[in-house]
Amino acid sequence: MSHFAEIDKNNIVLRVIVAEQDFIDTGIVGNKENWIQTSYNTYRGVHINNKTPLRKNYASIGHIYDETRDAFYSPQPFPSWSLNEDTCLWDAPVPQPAPGEDGKKYIWDEGNQEWKEQF
Repeated sequence: MSHFAEIDKNNIVLRVIVAEQDFIDTGIVGNKENWIQTSYNTYRGVHINNKTPLRKNYASIGHIYDETRDAFYSPQPFPSWSLNEDTCLWDAPVPQPAPGEDGKKYIWDEGNQEWKEQF
């Protein structure tokens, strides 16, 4: 079995299901052209089982399918963040402090363009 993401006319993921390609091809769940295979085991462009990665990231509802990059990624979280072409994840303009280094959690403050400690 594989995972498939249904996309709308704007390439936004509407839902993700587990199915066989033959089932998708029947059209029972809608136009087969609107279904794109995704891999539950692919994240940041790497397959966790050292297999061939598929479309950079696992698709989720609301994610975007980019035909040019052949990749799924989330909507841009903040205007200042840029899409990392290698991972298809969003990067803040200032690197986030590494988790566990100081035991603290941080949230992005878009107005001040910095990470702030979360209490």
